[in-house]
Amino acid sequence: MPIDRQRYPDNWSDIALVVKEAASWRCRHCGKQCLRPGEKPKDLTRSEWTVATLSVHHANFTPEDNRPENLIPLCAPCHLAVHQTGKGNVSPGQLSLFSDTPM
Repeated sequence: MPIDRQRYPDNWSDIALVVKEAASWRCRHCGKQCLRPGEKPKDLTRSEWTVATLSVHHANFTPEDNRPENLIPLCAPCHLAVHQTGKGNVSPGQLSLFSDTPM
């Protein structure tokens, strides 16, 4: 998902890691156990690995607002689904990548 890196703090990776670790690498929406950094089972395809990637979503869609209560750990399909509301910066083509993935 393309993001404007200028809207994120320099330590965004550290902030996101703290959120993911606090969630035990589980999606808050569907509960899916996601992969930790460096963890990539050989039996997973690239698309399966991508679906099992945890990201951090800004509840108010404002990347500058990094208060803990605004940061939600979501797997890739759930994160894309949240952006389907039209409030986010995801194009319809990107959403179609996971449209058949059950949540």
